[in-house]
Amino acid sequence: MSQHDWSKFSHKIYLNVPIGQVYDSWATRAGIENWFLRKGEFKTPEGVIKAPDAYIEKGDTYQWLWHGHPDTTTEHGVVTEANGKDRFAFVFGSAGVVTVALKDLGEVTEMVLTQDQIPTDEDGRWNYHVGCSTGWTFYEANIKSVLEGGMDLRNKNPAYSNVINS
Repeated sequence: MSQHDWSKFSHKIYLNVPIGQVYDSWATRAGIENWFLRKGEFKTPEGVIKAPDAYIEKGDTYQWLWHGHPDTTTEHGVVTEANGKDRFAFVFGSAGVVTVALKDLGEVTEMVLTQDQIPTDEDGRWNYHVGCSTGWTFYEANIKSVLEGGMDLRNKNPAYSNVINS
């Protein structure tokens, strides 16, 4: 029996929207707040806060806040790739690097999310490999729902905590 690779995981989903719409949902503050974050502030390397519709670029840093969590639950990182069309990547705090690769298949856009460089100690296995994989599964379903004209499935009520959708 082969050993499980705790240092990475990948998820694939197909979205019934054009590739540019999916890319914009990752690579602008307005886009990423539409399906993932309560607040997604991005700054240039010089420290200038980017406008909500400005494209995020390689070297930009971020501070993220989620619905259902207090302002003390924040993530900071740096964007490591943003090519303007089909690849977006960022250092996800201590949890490794997340890369989103998009492919235009004509009728659908293929989105592959890979998180790698995950620490493989017990804490990394549980909190980052299992925890992040579970969280991304929900957010991948949410981006599909939001972009395809469905509902935003996030819990936005801070009274309800420790749920899969926040």
